[in-house]
Amino acid sequence: MSNTKERTMFNTKSVAGKNIFNDFSWSKMAALGLLTVSVSSLAAENAPNHNDAAKKPPVPAAHGPTLESAVEAATAAIEACLDKDQKAGVSVVDSAGVLKVLLAADGASERGVLSSTNKAVTALHFKAATSQLFKQKETDKALAEKIAANSSYNARPGGVLLKSGDEIIGAIGVGGAKIDEECALAGIDKIEARPK
Repeated sequence: MSNTKERTMFNTKSVAGKNIFNDFSWSKMAALGLLTVSVSSLAAENAPNHNDAAKKPPVPAAHGPTLESAVEAATAAIEACLDKDQKAGVSVVDSAGVLKVLLAADGASERGVLSSTNKAVTALHFKAATSQLFKQKETDKALAEKIAANSSYNARPGGVLLKSGDEIIGAIGVGGAKIDEECALAGIDKIEARPK
């Protein structure tokens, strides 16, 4: 290298006869390097550490009926409706509102099947049977507005809470029959009557 020119680590090829580093100073290079290190450090601090995720215990499942109990309750509810020539959908949700079971009788309407889940979720959210909410919303304007504001709520009879003692562990919803609540109660009776 020539002693008369400042030493450089770059190959200073010219573009259109101009040296591309003529206007480039070492102070600008140092500032750019510092900025790059700062941004990299900030990104590393905010990046998720996948090793930490492996160390955290998994989120426990919500408290609710066992799958066996949920299927048994839903089946009993379907059978109770079929005994009265009613074709219904039945949903069972756990205490977090997660759908555990959805059964539909042959010939059940889509609307009935969807409303079964909505009734179960509504009963769980308001911690009351939907038949009670149906009556209460006639005189409670705030409740009526809250129910109307969420398309996932259905306060028609057919949603009933599942309990273990005094603890709410989920809900069952029946939709599409003229006797939805009667069928839901038959499902609950089936699992409550079994020996513990």
